[in-house]
Amino acid sequence: MPPVLVIGNKAYSSWSLRPWILLAAFGIPFEEKIVPLYAADSKKKILKHSPSGRVPALIDGDAAVFESLAIVEYIAEKYPKKAIWPANRAARAHARSLAAEMHAGFASLRSECPTNFRRAVGRRELTPPAAADVARLEAAWAFARKKWGRGGPFLFGKFCAADAMFAPVATRIHAYDIDVSAASRAYVDALLGLPAYQAWIKDAAKEKWRIEAFET
Repeated sequence: MPPVLVIGNKAYSSWSLRPWILLAAFGIPFEEKIVPLYAADSKKKILKHSPSGRVPALIDGDAAVFESLAIVEYIAEKYPKKAIWPANRAARAHARSLAAEMHAGFASLRSECPTNFRRAVGRRELTPPAAADVARLEAAWAFARKKWGRGGPFLFGKFCAADAMFAPVATRIHAYDIDVSAASRAYVDALLGLPAYQAWIKDAAKEKWRIEAFET
């Protein structure tokens, strides 16, 4: 049986997008189970699959993997013939470093620009801390692209796990019309143009759940 990926609302759950887009982009079979977030019984339902009480979680036989980055690593181990991480050791280490930084950082940008995959594009002025987050993103992307990005539009040329980790923040840059360089915008457009990303967006548009706090 294929693994089951437990996710939140596709309109709002940025963390859920990361393993979902990775599995979809690499053509790895999986089933999805959506647990609507911020309902009275959401945590109770999620706890049936994830001991952290948060999504995403991947259920694969006896294995229950939670936290998006851990799920990415599990997928990479289970499907070693897929280029989940770059083949070059130094590039792979760099990609993992970027993925970990994205997983743990950029709190101001996350807070000021909540994820809403249905949001109409509209500019939002950023505070200095959030603007500093964007500057760090641009520097990180530019360095990776210059050093490893030959052969494709993504950070390491071809789409990999590091790109999956940055997909939600690319959405924020687009949806909140944040000023970035032409090179950064090209990278954002590459992520948003992925068929897997477009499939997620179509699903998000069809959802009936609505959380007013994120509709800003």
